[in-house]
Amino acid sequence: MKIIRQVQAHDLDDIATGGAVLGTGGGGDPYVGKLMAREAIRKHGPVTLVDVEGMADDALIVPACMMGAPTVMTEKLPQGDELLNAFNQLQRLMGRPIDAVLCGEAGGVNSTIPFAIAAAAGLPLIDGDGMGRAFPELQMETFTLHGVSATPMVLCDDKGNSLVLDTVSNAWTERLARAATIEMGGSALLTFYPMSGAQAKKAVVRGTLSLCARIGRTLRETRAAHGDPVAALVGLLGAQLLFHGRVQDIERRTEGGFARGRAVFGGLDDWKDSTLRIDFQNEFLIAERDGEVLVTTPDLISVIEDDTGMPVTTDSLRYGQRLIAIAFPCDPQWRTPEGIALVGPRYFGYDLDYRAL
Repeated sequence: MKIIRQVQAHDLDDIATGGAVLGTGGGGDPYVGKLMAREAIRKHGPVTLVDVEGMADDALIVPACMMGAPTVMTEKLPQGDELLNAFNQLQRLMGRPIDAVLCGEAGGVNSTIPFAIAAAAGLPLIDGDGMGRAFPELQMETFTLHGVSATPMVLCDDKGNSLVLDTVSNAWTERLARAATIEMGGSALLTFYPMSGAQAKKAVVRGTLSLCARIGRTLRETRAAHGDPVAALVGLLGAQLLFHGRVQDIERRTEGGFARGRAVFGGLDDWKDSTLRIDFQNEFLIAERDGEVLVTTPDLISVIEDDTGMPVTTDSLRYGQRLIAIAFPCDPQWRTPEGIALVGPRYFGYDLDYRAL
């Protein structure tokens, strides 16, 4: 096993901040996952973060995450034992011990949730995930691109209910799990995509949890040194500045288990005569300035505070906020024809082709 570092409770602030940046506006508020992970680490000890390359090919690796609309996740907090229940049930279904935990998506609440289960179960956590960001649907994983089945999957809620799914495709897993999550109150915790070490080495987007920590540390240290956190973040990510403006209008609704809507920004400074529109389905999907499409999924769009560089989620957008929109490239796996078919703009109903940022 190739150990990268031991993650302590105090490290979670930086990881949560970075997860919110990679969450592209969605993925749920990482604060919820941070609280769960901090309590688990304080109770059970630090989490060992490991490189997937050091895992045995026949190891059993299981991702864990929270599912639901971000607007619901911040109001309907987990009881605390749902994830361990789902983890233990999946372990029994597989008929063998799980060797390591994996992050389903490195964005939002799910950047910190895996630390909670890794600490509670006493297992290493792989430094990587299945998206390199956050996406709204369960089949939108690099694991899908490599033929890994999302099931058997165990879904648990705060009332003690659990559901096991065994589906014919990962798209069907999303449909059935989404329906169950709605009935469970709009959010649930789950374990899914059980895979071998050999599969994980091909499918995982590597280093994303370390990147989350690096993003959070960069913002924190730059602010402490009275530097420019926005410039520091742009430099770290190789990002493009899309817009600086004030929120003029925000349309947001919870529909079909997702937070859907759009935000409109009126320009400030160099953009004072322009308007930016960003559409979202949990995550920011497409940014359009003065009628011209600037960037689309699967490249990452993040909205940050203009003075602190701190990320702003879709559910916390408010009228009058002064914000900066940035964009940066997705993992190369998403730029394949299979990746674009799974998460490109046409999948979300936009009549346009993906153009790499």
